[in-house]
Amino acid sequence: MTLSRSLPLLVFLLLTLCLPGRSFRLYRSSFEFNSFLKSQPRGLAASSSDGEASVAKRIAYASHLQTRKSLKYQVLCAPPFVPLAEELCSKDPQRFTYHPISYGKFPDGTDDITISGFTPYNLISGEHVLFLASFDDNDTTLSQFQVLIVLLQSFIRSLTVVLPFSPVGTMERVTREGTVATANTHAHLFSSLPNCGQPTRLMVYDLHTLQNRFYLHGNAIASLHTSIPLLKRRMVEGGEVDAVAFPDDGAAKRFANSFADLDLPIIVCGKTRGSGDMADKRVVKIQEGEAEGMNIVIVDDLVQTGGTLYECGRVLKEAGAKTVSAFVAHAVFPNDSYKRFDRGGDRCCFEKFWVTNSIPRVTDKLDEGNGIFEVLDLRDAIVTDLDEYSTM
Repeated sequence: MTLSRSLPLLVFLLLTLCLPGRSFRLYRSSFEFNSFLKSQPRGLAASSSDGEASVAKRIAYASHLQTRKSLKYQVLCAPPFVPLAEELCSKDPQRFTYHPISYGKFPDGTDDITISGFTPYNLISGEHVLFLASFDDNDTTLSQFQVLIVLLQSFIRSLTVVLPFSPVGTMERVTREGTVATANTHAHLFSSLPNCGQPTRLMVYDLHTLQNRFYLHGNAIASLHTSIPLLKRRMVEGGEVDAVAFPDDGAAKRFANSFADLDLPIIVCGKTRGSGDMADKRVVKIQEGEAEGMNIVIVDDLVQTGGTLYECGRVLKEAGAKTVSAFVAHAVFPNDSYKRFDRGGDRCCFEKFWVTNSIPRVTDKLDEGNGIFEVLDLRDAIVTDLDEYSTM
């Protein structure tokens, strides 16, 4: 028997003996072993065309991933993410343990915060800590930074902060001296956190300006992730989308490659200078692709008041689209502007409007049962990205 033919057998014997938590487990056949590899992320299953080096890399990654999945976390959170933290821990109580935090105020308005898990027995020190952060406003942001400092000064092994939505992502530049670029100041706050022996990992989803990751330095490192897989799974399950559109060229450059495996037509919209009575305004037009007869989903990272998103939907319908839906990772919707897109609103042009629960303050208000909105839960994505360190 040649080495190339015997390699798969050697692979599954070595892996079953070496993987953490699977010591001395022998798979009954190479088929069972290959099924195990197929269950692992990123297509670990070896094919007949794989070379020996490729198979070796797959083995190493599978072993490394098993080690990551064996890590246990003490989970704490900001008030808006209490339901998410509880669901995370109830789904896998062997890995995740939830510790509530009491966010109170003294009569003078200063913080009165108590972190559980320290008394009567210290369950936090020496452990990996996962913190679900929500920077809804400056007051709650400061309170969370105070919690993070205490945790890092409590001899923990590591700290991972999940910040699904960075609200300062759009405030990263200064065009007039004296303007405060809060993306920079927030990065300084994170970078100045105490060091517990390794940098704080900051997990952020669909960051509006990707270069903001480089604002961090020293004691914090950005770990960028995307919620697009949640949308793609929903698209495959529903089967009602056969084209993907983007409201501008920037969104297309950022997200188009994420849909390459679905082999769907791509449509790109953009603002151009109008003509005639609209000469002094910029209007949304289709710049690339055909909309006629298509069931289209418009994809972007966030929505504020949604003017551009609405105009894009309207233009696609005028171009003959059969249906138009929308997906944004972050539903900011200031002043309850989401109501304009729901049934009966003046911007109700979408068949479905998918968002994630990155901003619970907003998504908790959405009427999923009777309206057009559907909230895609980030819970499983957070666990997957926590283990795989997958990036955008």
